[in-house]
Amino acid sequence: MKQTLFVTLNALVAFGIGFGLWYGVFRTSENPIVHSIYQGGPLVVLLIMIFVMCLVFAIERYISLYGNAKGKSSVQVFFKKLITLLQQDDYDGALAACDKQRGTTANVLRAGIERYRQLKGDDSIDAEKRIQMTQSAIEEANALEGPLLERNLIALSTIASIATMVGLLGTTIGMIRAFAATGNVEGGVIDAQQLAVGISEALVNTAGGLASGILGIFFYNFFVNKVDSFNYTTDEATFEVMQLLKEKEGK
Repeated sequence: MKQTLFVTLNALVAFGIGFGLWYGVFRTSENPIVHSIYQGGPLVVLLIMIFVMCLVFAIERYISLYGNAKGKSSVQVFFKKLITLLQQDDYDGALAACDKQRGTTANVLRAGIERYRQLKGDDSIDAEKRIQMTQSAIEEANALEGPLLERNLIALSTIASIATMVGLLGTTIGMIRAFAATGNVEGGVIDAQQLAVGISEALVNTAGGLASGILGIFFYNFFVNKVDSFNYTTDEATFEVMQLLKEKEGK
């Protein structure tokens, strides 16, 4: 699924869920605590939408990083097998191992090994040039894999920032209504109901904004650390493979 389509569908579905909960569930609930969420006003729809989008992005990142990017089996086990195959000059076996493993590290190593295998039989290219071209193939593959690991992380960061701003906006509107209720005094009596509605709106939006913001920051930092771990593992593996190939070339 294309990224733009995924984000659009996520936003539309999240908005539908938010409006359905706010107008269909919270408005009609007989539970005073649940009904108080409805009193948070229309901005609650936006806060629920942001919360749902944050969860969807987090689930997508988890599936992508722990399912696709990690590969089929342990990276350490795969890498030990790969090094053994390369030491035996079994490049076809090494490529097959990469195809079986899949994932970010395997894809990057496969690009370098495949390029080296193609160049190894070419006597017109010297050893230094082969190493340089192999390194270039690895860097190109790494440049393609990097954005796939970091996809939607900016969305999580943006959600964390927007959620707190939307919550603050709702808080401000609620307090304006509360102070307006204290200003419209008839017969020296403050309209307690309007005052309560304003305070309730302020508190509900504050809680919603903080909840979405905290969740967004947590997931963003969690997945950024995971991406850094993947990049470190890939860099370490490519370095070891390049050192092995240099030894074979007598460099």
